[in-house]
Amino acid sequence: MKTLEQFVAGFKAQDKNALARAITLVESTLPEHKALAQSLLAALKTTKTTKRIGISGTPGVGKSTFIESFGTMLTSQGLRVAVLAVDPTSQVSGGSILGDKTRMEILARDPKAFIRPSPSGGTLGGVARRTREAILLCEAFGFDVILVETVGVGQSETAVARLVDCFLMLLQPGAGDDLQGIKRGILELVDMVVVTKADGAQKNAAAQACHHYQQALHILRQESWHPPVLACSAVEKTGLTEIWDAVGKYYAHLGAGLEEKRSLQRLHWLDEAIQTNLSDWFEQRVSQQEMERVRSDVKRGHLSVSEAVHKLMSQLK
Repeated sequence: MKTLEQFVAGFKAQDKNALARAITLVESTLPEHKALAQSLLAALKTTKTTKRIGISGTPGVGKSTFIESFGTMLTSQGLRVAVLAVDPTSQVSGGSILGDKTRMEILARDPKAFIRPSPSGGTLGGVARRTREAILLCEAFGFDVILVETVGVGQSETAVARLVDCFLMLLQPGAGDDLQGIKRGILELVDMVVVTKADGAQKNAAAQACHHYQQALHILRQESWHPPVLACSAVEKTGLTEIWDAVGKYYAHLGAGLEEKRSLQRLHWLDEAIQTNLSDWFEQRVSQQEMERVRSDVKRGHLSVSEAVHKLMSQLK
């Protein structure tokens, strides 16, 4: 494992391997790694204002294809782009495929880009447990744009909205079916909607979907920012410039409110970190054998859930 000085030197030298290792460090659960990660984050503080953009979407909508085309367009403009892609962790094996680099081959080879897949680790909300720290590391490294690709739209797919400035949701043509499947809570949080696959025979369907989504957002959203609904084709590279222009308009709309938004997010991160550390503290102090005994009693109905919690907490006290 690198020392703090070696990590800092690696960042100054713009060594992407140092960035990758730093993200691995903050994702580690080993106590010595946690201590080093905290020191590293403190040493790498930056005043750079990076655009943090979250990207979610229904399964099969083409998130990776869109991100590759969008990211390549941004790097062609001289911008440096980091992609933090979250892959779902299997509830059976506990593993993840982490195949985003293979799905974004062109962007992965771009010297101005960095792609980091991370397992969700069972964390709800479509993001990994340490995504927020990874964002801070990418900012300290000097990236201009950070794209956070989530697992996919689901019941709790809203955590990314508390990590980014602009929450962009990808949807595909076929508005009737999609509108039935989209959770209202997500539509209330998105800052922009993009209808993908607007090419070939799907072009008219995409235009119709844009109209339907815009109507739905008009009913749901009454605040000063009205989320635009745009169509694009990642294959034909159309509509990408318009999306980037809309992102610029959103940041202009936020203005000084961007810092207030990030301040509130930091408070949310604090609450999340407290809950996480309390959970870790609890697991470190209850033996595996005792936990298995209690779980067995609950499973067989010998203990209620509330009784089991009271028993474990009483032992800690």
